[in-house]
Amino acid sequence: MNSWYFLVPILLPALIGLCLPFVATDKKSLHQCVGFVLVLELVSCLLAAFRCSGSLGLIRLGDFVFLLSGDLLGKFFSVLFALVFLLAGFFGFEYFSHDERETSYSVFYLLTLSSLQGLCYAGNLFSFYLFYEMMTLCSLPLVLHERTEASRRAGMQYLGYSLLGASLALFGFFFAQRQCYTTTFTPGGALAEGLAQARPELTLLAAFAMLLGFGSKAGLLPLHAWLPIAHPEAPAPASAVLSAVITKGGVLGIIRVLYYVFGPDFLRGSWVQYTLLALALITVFMGSMLAYKEQLLKKRLAWSTVSQVSYALFGLFLLCPAGFAGAMLQILFHALAKTALFLSAGAIIHSAGFVRVGQLRGIGQRMPDVMWCFALASLSLVGIPPLGGFVSKWYLAESSFLQLGSWGWLGAAVLLVSALLTAGYLFPILAAGFFPGKDWPALPRLRVSPLSVGALLTGCAGLLIFGLWPTGLLGLFSRIAGTIL
Repeated sequence: MNSWYFLVPILLPALIGLCLPFVATDKKSLHQCVGFVLVLELVSCLLAAFRCSGSLGLIRLGDFVFLLSGDLLGKFFSVLFALVFLLAGFFGFEYFSHDERETSYSVFYLLTLSSLQGLCYAGNLFSFYLFYEMMTLCSLPLVLHERTEASRRAGMQYLGYSLLGASLALFGFFFAQRQCYTTTFTPGGALAEGLAQARPELTLLAAFAMLLGFGSKAGLLPLHAWLPIAHPEAPAPASAVLSAVITKGGVLGIIRVLYYVFGPDFLRGSWVQYTLLALALITVFMGSMLAYKEQLLKKRLAWSTVSQVSYALFGLFLLCPAGFAGAMLQILFHALAKTALFLSAGAIIHSAGFVRVGQLRGIGQRMPDVMWCFALASLSLVGIPPLGGFVSKWYLAESSFLQLGSWGWLGAAVLLVSALLTAGYLFPILAAGFFPGKDWPALPRLRVSPLSVGALLTGCAGLLIFGLWPTGLLGLFSRIAGTIL
């Protein structure tokens, strides 16, 4: 296979998605088409990860080249995105069983997947920015799907924050076009030393603007407010994708800017690094605190995403190998855990109609399979061994001490307090769900389809398996870190 194969994961979901209104005449045929393309997409991403390399230049527009490339970082994100879309997509078959607008949802669902795959295989800033904007436009209808006044407000908030972030990234992009010897993603950075040294403060400002702009998708303060607004209004499978994948699109942009455009050597020790570290820690604490106070189930999980994604950002901003490894592990384990949590919330909402935390008393007895998956994902988010969240948080805390010196205790302390708050807003749900008290009447179990339960179990299995045997992942992330640090 050659570099042309990178087009398959990008074009496959887009082409099938655009054809869905013409070939899917009923629910059964729609589910068959979507299920087939999601499985085929995961297989194609795995084949690309193991068999393809090199780069592919498609179109030249003046000084800009539309370039695709496949490095280890992009391949990791590609497989992760395909897996999450597969789990959320299969879960959605029952969730949307009575939804008349499921076809339109599926079209934009597959188009969003296509744009995300484009992010993974983008070989330069120009290609990445185009796919980044496409991701925003294609995912917006997922937020607007319910077509209520609240969902329209949420969609406009999502669009507004996304455009603001993209504008900041665009400012940095034009500056990098003149300050870098190439805008092709180059491990270690591509700054032209003479130009950067001549105008260092302006170069740092451009880097900060780009990182803050991409941070809007990742929920970084102060551009985080769309997350707790959009998640509750979107359907549960879309919420899972927003939390587990769309936020990671922003994280991928931050990684590219940090390590492949401006470079860690230029940013290390600058005001940009320390400002971003401070913003990440504040976001970690703020998100956990607001999740602790929130009573709407999906909004509580959304605030949790604000906090947990910034764990990964903190590790990335440390600009060291251990921090990078911890961040990448956090990206994987948060994606799996939050997929399981949002899909569990969706199963509860779909079967029982409960949307508030206070309504979940006894739900563990009525939906034991769903709540056990919710429990495993919660334990991973808190960082309880042997689940994956423990491994990532251990590396992040260790790298904080190693990299920040006498200030390392502050980073570790914030992460620890946030973990305690995470336990504080998730464990009471489990306690009330499984132990409602002796006076609680025996109620009939609520049905959840085997396909939906299978999607939940797959995510939880990943948390357990990779938590027990993280060696292969650490080897992969060490190889990536070796090229950029």
